[in-house]
Amino acid sequence: MALAPLLPAAAVAVESLKVDAALPYVCALPSGPQPATVRITAAFPERASVGEEIRPADVTTTVELPAAAVADLTALKAAEVRAETALGVVAGQNGQETQAVWRGTAQPAGVPAEGPSALTTTGDVPVVTAGAPGDLAFTAGSLDIGLALSTADGTPTGPASLSVTCTPDKDAEEGGPLATVPVAPGPSTGEPGGSPSPSDSAPPSSLPAPLPAPAPAPSGSRDGGTPANGLPRNEATGPGAERTPGGKPAGAPEAADTPPGTPTDRDSVPTCRNEQATPTTLTSYITGYSNVRKLNGANVIPVSCVFIEQGQPGIEFRPDGMHVVQKSDASLFYEGRKQTPPFKATFLTFGFAPTTATLVLEQVGPMSVESDMLANYPVYTSDAYVRAPLVLRVLDARVNGTLLDVGPSCRTEKPLTSPEPDPVKYPGDHLVLHGEGRQVIPDPATGYQLTSGGALTGEVTIPAFKGCGAGGENLDRLFTASISGPGNYIKQIQGQTCSAGLEDPPADQCTEDRQPLVIPKPER
Repeated sequence: MALAPLLPAAAVAVESLKVDAALPYVCALPSGPQPATVRITAAFPERASVGEEIRPADVTTTVELPAAAVADLTALKAAEVRAETALGVVAGQNGQETQAVWRGTAQPAGVPAEGPSALTTTGDVPVVTAGAPGDLAFTAGSLDIGLALSTADGTPTGPASLSVTCTPDKDAEEGGPLATVPVAPGPSTGEPGGSPSPSDSAPPSSLPAPLPAPAPAPSGSRDGGTPANGLPRNEATGPGAERTPGGKPAGAPEAADTPPGTPTDRDSVPTCRNEQATPTTLTSYITGYSNVRKLNGANVIPVSCVFIEQGQPGIEFRPDGMHVVQKSDASLFYEGRKQTPPFKATFLTFGFAPTTATLVLEQVGPMSVESDMLANYPVYTSDAYVRAPLVLRVLDARVNGTLLDVGPSCRTEKPLTSPEPDPVKYPGDHLVLHGEGRQVIPDPATGYQLTSGGALTGEVTIPAFKGCGAGGENLDRLFTASISGPGNYIKQIQGQTCSAGLEDPPADQCTEDRQPLVIPKPER
């Protein structure tokens, strides 16, 4: 998906337009549809120019749940809840529309015994850039809420999470408008190669389905880039829309896929602090994308914490030179468990049914990081292999807006598997990721290094599913038919490690409370 170039903001200070909108919604809860109020606060610029970044600031999303929704939580024996929200926001101008997703997270909150309850999330939101002059209107759309539930003693409830979809109440008198920002012509508007004028706009585009279509596949994908059965998120899907070479309707406002990193990003990532760190302990954040080949799309691997216990390096003399080899043990860490945080995957099942699922990757055996560096001064080259036995668990799923009861044990029947370069030494089912590094002294190292991080890639087969369904309904074949199979490309990005066990951890690696300072961004 091509994005319009982002131009520097005007030097003239622009006052903010403060928004505080209380909007009526209907939320699909276990007890049935329930009315709820969604309050959105944000600060928009009062005006902008063509090509100028428009970034709403100080964004909060508060979901005011009714007493019936609270009763659903208490019925699950939930004493504490942690919320994540994903609000679809449409930016419309001159009959064109683009959709962005405003994501937010909340601190853990207690569940009252009865009565209503309010959950407030905060987070950065994507930049929108107008490609033509005219009023740019922001409108709130569907809201997905992920609730992580725990009991009074801190253990997860069964189920450990709850996915709730809320849609604007069509019967209410009030709609979901948030703000309108007037966009003035920029210096290149109307000039050759500049932004199109309003008269160049294509016919109106329709709002994408409440469940976004797949994200584009990683650039190294075996399947190519753009999904064949759906358009990438943020892309207008209206009939007859004129497309630019990147696929956007001409003149449509542009929404960035993800906001740039800021210090507040740390509020949305899991804690990554090793309480039993030794002088050889490293901690790091990882993230990335993984293709689902059958769906011609890619899902984000959420920012996850990994602990690494470095092994003793060894030296081997081979015909091509001296090799420094090291094998380290590693483990995922999320709230005391060896797994990633729960994450949402959205796709079109069988090419037409919008489907969303909440998933986790669980580590079910030892994980290792093995590096081999060839030291031929002044050139150093290295290969690193990460081997991890991981199963994919499905916590909940929704097809065409209908919740499927997947039960508590829906997962792949065995760990994800990759082609193993040394099957005799490393038997069994496991994921394999490979990274390459290079350094020419005195230049900085490039590629992947254990301590500085970088990209790791691999290919994985997703096994068949088992244990899916409840109440006599077997959903194993549904998940197996739509997801399982070989040739799924993965690109994982590891951030700079933190030497968490040192007496005085480096300030350029670790936060004051000994967590990794660098939070990586996924790359396709």
